[in-house]
Amino acid sequence: MSSITRRRALGVAAGAAGAAAGLAAAGSATAAAPRATAAAAEPAPASFDEVYQGRRIKGGPSHGGDHHGGHHGGGYSVTIDGRELHVMRNADGTWISVINHYEPVATPRALARAAVRELQGAPLVPLTLA
Repeated sequence: MSSITRRRALGVAAGAAGAAAGLAAAGSATAAAPRATAAAAEPAPASFDEVYQGRRIKGGPSHGGDHHGGHHGGGYSVTIDGRELHVMRNADGTWISVINHYEPVATPRALARAAVRELQGAPLVPLTLA
């Protein structure tokens, strides 16, 4: 007999649902890709130099292609009281630092301010890798 069984009907339905989910995931991944490349093509944020909560914070294009100034920060550097804050730009255009690694912010100025608040008056010490 060629009648369909309940098991076969459920298998076909599960396969169709899986295929639909796969197509939806592929569509959203394709839609996210242009944003990631667009973030990399965005111009560097504006420079800043201000005193925030008693600390001098500065940010601007870095001069030189060393690891700290030009690699992760996309050619942008941030300092707190003259000491470099290691920054990194994410693919979505947000910024993180070694102090605020799990709290991305929209601009390097906001990143520097968040780091000052987190430091609570403590000095920024150099990042050393062992």
